[in-house]
Amino acid sequence: MKSQVRKLERVAVAQRPTERPDRAEVEQAVRTMIRWAGDDPARDGLRDTPDRVARAFEEYFSGYALDPTEILQKTFEEIEGYDEMIVLRGVRFESHCEHHIAPIVGRAWVAYIPQGRVVGISKLARVVDIYAKRLQIQEKMTAQIANTINDVLEPQGVGVIIKATHHCMTTRGAYKPGTDLVTSRMLGVFRDNALTRQELLGLANSDT
Repeated sequence: MKSQVRKLERVAVAQRPTERPDRAEVEQAVRTMIRWAGDDPARDGLRDTPDRVARAFEEYFSGYALDPTEILQKTFEEIEGYDEMIVLRGVRFESHCEHHIAPIVGRAWVAYIPQGRVVGISKLARVVDIYAKRLQIQEKMTAQIANTINDVLEPQGVGVIIKATHHCMTTRGAYKPGTDLVTSRMLGVFRDNALTRQELLGLANSDT
């Protein structure tokens, strides 16, 4: 039932009408911001910057055009009864915070315990990337990754841990370089079984 509700929510978001500005509007907005910062967008060094920024944003936020549930559709059932933990460690990602559009750079540990079928490990990394390449807060991103894997694969449990540095805190505002934020989302046996949860936390903390 929860899976169906989330699917309906995703469809509703996808169908929500939005007026996406065209490329010329985006580039003009960048020129306005350059002028607001105190520089001249017409000078040689900045003349092509609006185009470059627009192209960069297409890369930064390409996750909006992709459906992470589709990535997980192809699974493998010939696993000889394997039912132990599967962990993809240290998946590097780059995202941007939705409050300041400042970089979030970090790594994700994605784990699940299968229930009759598994998915290719590259697909787990792609799910991380799809959600990372959107405007994000780390807490939401952690939950989105875990919830999607749980809904599509229906495993015994899912655990996701993310460690990331937020430039909105390290390069502005509080100016606290060297700090990172750690978030986790535990579902199924990872939430219910303390030993299983501790095993995953140990793997995430070992960095070996």
